[in-house]
Amino acid sequence: MNTTTHRALSWRRAATAVSALALAFGAATAATPTAAAATPAATVSAGWNDYSCKPSAAHPRPVVLVHGTFGNSVDNWLGLAPYLVARGYCVFSFDYGQLPGVPLFHGLGPVDKSAEQLSAYVDRVLSATGAAKTDLVGHSQGGMMPRYYLKFLGGAAKVNALVGIAPDNHGTDVNGLTRLLDQFPGAKKYLDSLAPSLNDQMVGSDFLNRLNEGGDTVPGVRYTVIATKYDEVVTPYKSQFLNGPGVRNVLVQDLCPTDFSEHLVIGLADRVAFHETANALDPAHATPTTCMPS
Repeated sequence: MNTTTHRALSWRRAATAVSALALAFGAATAATPTAAAATPAATVSAGWNDYSCKPSAAHPRPVVLVHGTFGNSVDNWLGLAPYLVARGYCVFSFDYGQLPGVPLFHGLGPVDKSAEQLSAYVDRVLSATGAAKTDLVGHSQGGMMPRYYLKFLGGAAKVNALVGIAPDNHGTDVNGLTRLLDQFPGAKKYLDSLAPSLNDQMVGSDFLNRLNEGGDTVPGVRYTVIATKYDEVVTPYKSQFLNGPGVRNVLVQDLCPTDFSEHLVIGLADRVAFHETANALDPAHATPTTCMPS
């Protein structure tokens, strides 16, 4: 095999590894064409992103939903947002991590910059609703990224609780796939230019080392992690769990052994996860979660 052929094969393998990694992350929150075309007005008519909504005495904090990688403010929440609205919450969602020339698919920019967007959005929601604090609910990257906001951007003073559904709190190796990138010089650099957040979410990244240094949590915030053992994107699934005061880690199979949700379904349609989210938002009125939650 000559040098040119060997080099071509090496880059072909690198491209394959990068593509597979991107697809694995993308499977987390792949947008559906019909829903992705929805307008903000359509979202309001569905009951969320209504800036005239005022939190009730029963639910005094607005809920901000934070989508995952390759997701957006509509598609990621077509199940959970109406579920929470029906229970009396003021619910809001936003887009973050946009890259130039990439419509609909968000959460791709550097995670620390996305946290700055979250900070600005929380301020907007608090101003509109008159609330002193908010609760955050995020799926995948959206369950991890807010921790940067809480730890480094002053978010702890404005947030009561963070609920992470399948969050990559300590990174992911995507069932070992990320380790393949080390075999191909330049692959991670290429991936970083294509979608910086993917590199940030890999096990051992500089971003995650900084985020988790000194402990997983900050004082004054309640943390809930809701995970599934069938997660094929954030692996191993136990890496999602947090350690520290004010933390509750939940495995949906401990509540319903017949729940086979994977990374996508647990955020989009899993009623067990939805019920646990509601419990985390209002622990004083929590009810037992079963395989047939209300």
